[in-house]
Amino acid sequence: MAPIRVLDPVTPRQARIASRPGRLALQLLGVAAVGASVLVNVVDPYSGVAASEYFTVALEPGSNLPSQSVTSSSQAASIVRDGFTVTEPPKPTPTPTPTAAPAETPSKSGGGGGYAPPAAAPDPGSAQAIAAQMVADRGWPSTEYDCLYSLWAKESGWRYNAYNAGSGAYGIPQSLPGSKMASAGADWETNPATQITWGLGYITGRYETPCGAWGHSQSAGWY
Repeated sequence: MAPIRVLDPVTPRQARIASRPGRLALQLLGVAAVGASVLVNVVDPYSGVAASEYFTVALEPGSNLPSQSVTSSSQAASIVRDGFTVTEPPKPTPTPTPTAAPAETPSKSGGGGGYAPPAAAPDPGSAQAIAAQMVADRGWPSTEYDCLYSLWAKESGWRYNAYNAGSGAYGIPQSLPGSKMASAGADWETNPATQITWGLGYITGRYETPCGAWGHSQSAGWY
């Protein structure tokens, strides 16, 4: 068996301890690195996830713009936006539809009814002259005589003996039957004044005025 060799104990080496100037340099380098990291996060809050959740952007002095805070799970920022108001667009003013002016119509008499062209001045003593005077005595305007003239010119041609064989009507006002005119006088068959008196009484009771009777005659063909 080989002989056992006993080695002398080895004294452990002591680590070199950096000198004081070296340790100070390392400490300054570490502080600078940490400060740079913090400065980057403050200046640009979106450069990393370590930005402070309380970081905000300061407004300029005197600014009163509204702001909105947007917060995520790890960061927050203040977003400034301009104020605005939403209004509806003005509605266009509708163009008025032009309306046609009403057509002028011939003037009518105060009693209303149809319109008749002006009658010529009647001959003195004629049936038309008697009728015109009776119309004036009733307080009617001359336009009523115009209507009466047209009405009886159509019915009888102003003939006191006009007779309608188909209906039996007789006289200037075409009374049906002719004997009705006896209420105005016994001479109803031959006297134009009696026939006109009865005829104006009939018109007043049924149509109020000669123009009213003329208007009905124009629309219905009789009065």
